[in-house]
Amino acid sequence: MPNQIKPHAACLIGWPAAHSRSPLIHHHWLRALGLDGGYSIESVPPEGFAEFILNLSKHGYIGGNITIPHKERVLKLTAPDQRARAVGAANTLWYDHGTLRATNTDIEGFIDNLDHSSDDWDHADDALVLGAGGASRAVVFGLLERGIKRIHLANRTIGRAQAIAHQFGARVLPLPWEDINSVLPRVGLLVNTTSLGMYGQPPLEVATERLPAEAVVADLVYVPLQTPLLAAARARGLRTADGLGMLLYQAVRGFELWFGQRPEVTPELRELLESDLTVA
Repeated sequence: MPNQIKPHAACLIGWPAAHSRSPLIHHHWLRALGLDGGYSIESVPPEGFAEFILNLSKHGYIGGNITIPHKERVLKLTAPDQRARAVGAANTLWYDHGTLRATNTDIEGFIDNLDHSSDDWDHADDALVLGAGGASRAVVFGLLERGIKRIHLANRTIGRAQAIAHQFGARVLPLPWEDINSVLPRVGLLVNTTSLGMYGQPPLEVATERLPAEAVVADLVYVPLQTPLLAAARARGLRTADGLGMLLYQAVRGFELWFGQRPEVTPELRELLESDLTVA
């Protein structure tokens, strides 16, 4: 049965989705801005996904977020913008005069988090991105848009890195995983988009001591909040950007599209999320 219709309610759609911290973020903003609205989790299996999306408003929602495993499939069920098409995945849906549109806010989440962590990170000529999944495509898109000259893209399956390079052009340079350490001395930005270093996963082994002193290290993993990669970078005095910051900043535009006001990522909100991660 469809949910009871709410005039201003968004949701997170995934399978599974119960682990998400998105409700904490959006409910905090709704309270802070004094808005009447809601944000729910909808665990929708693949076989029911198309019906749910095509009838999103009938299920009571004005928009929503999309997470695994639906980010790619949703493109065919909505009107994706240029960013979502370029990345090949969408994470945010909203209605525009009756049309269900889709975008990818992981791009600005990643870039905005870097901007707030390190003022001049984009002065780097060379970046090294680890991994070639959906998150990697969003990161590569954002770095190209920001003007980074060369993006070395390393993946254990080199064919996946080559496919992204073919998609985005000559500024993306596929790199065999075993050659990572050879490019580190000229890299101004190192980004981990893999699950390595996450709780329950093997550590990410990178020779951070070979990075220049002005390098910035970003890790999209946020459980644990300080990954071994970030710990090693901070031990050297390098600037860092963690995955929790990206999670917070990627949520901003979706909230604005649904509820009409642009929220702020504040220390109070970050502390709320950090406390929740510690309890978990």
